[in-house]
Amino acid sequence: MIEWFTTVQVLVACAAGILCLVLGLVGRLPGDVSMGAVALVELLLLAQLVIAIIAPAVGNNPSGSLAEFYIYLISAIILPLAGGFWALIERNRWSTVILGGVCLAIAVMVYRMGQIWFVQGA
Repeated sequence: MIEWFTTVQVLVACAAGILCLVLGLVGRLPGDVSMGAVALVELLLLAQLVIAIIAPAVGNNPSGSLAEFYIYLISAIILPLAGGFWALIERNRWSTVILGGVCLAIAVMVYRMGQIWFVQGA
């Protein structure tokens, strides 16, 4: 894992979450901007999945529990997909608020994944 990539993920997820929350609270339906923000978060998570699979092979091992790391990673990948599909089906302003909450939850999970990979002792 690359530490700066995790930091970028947290920042992107926070920005996407705040953007979706603001758009939802001002009464906007989920549109291209909010769905694009969630899609960007999803792409970064898929990139992190690839990195997490490759990293141990090149000697970059986690300092915490791999099981906990992958549980967070799988949850973080499923949440935006489920939230995005729900937003497309419902198409109301609360869908955008839910997408914002999903992105903020993912920011917390990615931060925790970074701690598992870099900070904790084995």
